[in-house]
Amino acid sequence: MKKFIPVAMTIAGSDSGGGAGIEADLKTFAALGVHGTVAITSVTAQNTYAVTAIYDLPPEMVVKQIETVAEDMGIDAAKTGMLSNAAIIEAVAKTVKRYGFPLVVDPVMIAKSGAPLLRPEAVEALVKHLIPLATIVTPNRMEAEKLSGIKIETVEDAKRAAKKIVEELGPQAAIVKGGHIEGDEAVDVLYYNGRFREFRAPRVVSRCTHGTGCSFSAAITAELAKGQSLEDAIATAKRFITMAIEYGIEVGKGHCPVNPMAWLEIRAHQHEVIENVYRALDMLVKNSEKVSRYVPEVGMNIAMAMPYPYAKSVNDVAGVEGRVVRIGKNLVPVGRVRMGGSKHVARVVLEAMKFNPEIRAALNVKYESILVEAAKRLGYVVVFVDRREEPEEIKRVEGASIPWMVDQAFRRCRCTPDVIYDEGDVGKEPMIRILGKDAVDVVNKLMKIIEEAERLSKL
Repeated sequence: MKKFIPVAMTIAGSDSGGGAGIEADLKTFAALGVHGTVAITSVTAQNTYAVTAIYDLPPEMVVKQIETVAEDMGIDAAKTGMLSNAAIIEAVAKTVKRYGFPLVVDPVMIAKSGAPLLRPEAVEALVKHLIPLATIVTPNRMEAEKLSGIKIETVEDAKRAAKKIVEELGPQAAIVKGGHIEGDEAVDVLYYNGRFREFRAPRVVSRCTHGTGCSFSAAITAELAKGQSLEDAIATAKRFITMAIEYGIEVGKGHCPVNPMAWLEIRAHQHEVIENVYRALDMLVKNSEKVSRYVPEVGMNIAMAMPYPYAKSVNDVAGVEGRVVRIGKNLVPVGRVRMGGSKHVARVVLEAMKFNPEIRAALNVKYESILVEAAKRLGYVVVFVDRREEPEEIKRVEGASIPWMVDQAFRRCRCTPDVIYDEGDVGKEPMIRILGKDAVDVVNKLMKIIEEAERLSKL
């Protein structure tokens, strides 16, 4: 019977800090849509900066885990990580050979903290028994130097090492990862079927690199389990790990872990914020008669950002493309809601999130003193920023004025404002900006302010 969900296995050690090993592998498998299974080889006591203890399981227990899964679910592809000693390596090699599933060998030798994870006598067993069975072996620069005997400083050195590993040690393919090779790009070099291929991505500068190798090899494994070709599997894994590093999880005192779930979470959050902005926009349009008189000359927009750590630029903020304009007494969205649909209001949100990550949305309306008074009477935190105080060096930089203004507002009130307003400057229209936890929250605040303003105007 055809399986609907591919099954992948990680044969590796457990990282008590959750950043590498089977913990990272299982997150990666889940993010890429395969069922993850495990054969634990060792239990480690480790965190982001040290490995304080290692306990190896008996080889027969490692084998039993592989057999039990294989006989029930089957294994579409597997990877190895920390194997620790020669006896475990030999036992794993014999078992893998018996079942014949595609195998990704991550030759884990040293932890990110510098602690050795593969005993010296085990290196020989890895080379002799396991690497020849590999569909692909995925060493970093240091591991590739040890396996090939070639000093690696450039991409050309990496090519020579990858070729030597394949031709002398016997795997079908080798990819020498470029994370430790200098350059503006991280270049991984594959040698497969007698030819080279480079996989490039912009180098992400981050301290969150714990689990990089584990997650990369696990991503290749997941894609192979899904039936992808080796080169397509690597291409996906490269995109996957670049994203995981960029949005690393900033915990601990050392090398914080990569974030395999970013692959799923970014897509989910994009859907969430777009849907929320559409709901808020619908509320505005239904209240056009009340709201339309407060649309500024430059138009109105409402924007909502993805949560921390995913909101880094205006492309991570959903807004109305082309803004919302007034036609008669009606509010009309010029375009659709999309990520990057707003620039000005998006910058308000991004700057506000630096002070309070829970403030993820904002909208702009025309400045009228009665709205300011109404907001104050409702108990909202209202902050005035005098744009005439804006430094000339800020004014000369495109897009810098709004971050400056929001920064001033937060620093002046030493809290989180609900409303930031200014009375304009030369060439700058006076404006009120309302902040909130999401787009719907912002519109609710606006409607309360307008209703209070209407009450005040009748007094």
